[in-house]
Amino acid sequence: MFRWMVSVVLVAAASSALAQVEVKDPWMRATVSQQKAAGAFMRLTSAQSARLVKVTSPVAGVSEIHEMSMVDNMMHMHAVDALELPAGKTVELKPGGYHIMLQDLKQTIKEGDVVPMTLVVEGSDGRRTNVDVKVPVKAVNAR
Repeated sequence: MFRWMVSVVLVAAASSALAQVEVKDPWMRATVSQQKAAGAFMRLTSAQSARLVKVTSPVAGVSEIHEMSMVDNMMHMHAVDALELPAGKTVELKPGGYHIMLQDLKQTIKEGDVVPMTLVVEGSDGRRTNVDVKVPVKAVNAR
């Protein structure tokens, strides 16, 4: 009985290690009164191949993964279903590229606030893991 319990613990530990995603340098810009959308940025590194498939935040009615791209000399932004996180490679969410878009904001986001977000990461085995992130808010003109 004891050996079986040890095996289960080791398997559980191995599974959680596979879904490990490191989040570095999260930030977002403060909003102005009546602004209903804002972008959030960070660097993500996954130990194993995975995908960012969903984002939630209590400050927004809608949270999406977005991509900015140049089409016919015009910048376009659109939601994507998922963002690939290749094993061991850092994926940067930044202005002008991939980012998290918070829409239908429930409040003004002020410099110095910390916005909670949950990133939902799916491993190559289809299992999903939540990664809770605290995102500091910078001045409106920050880069």
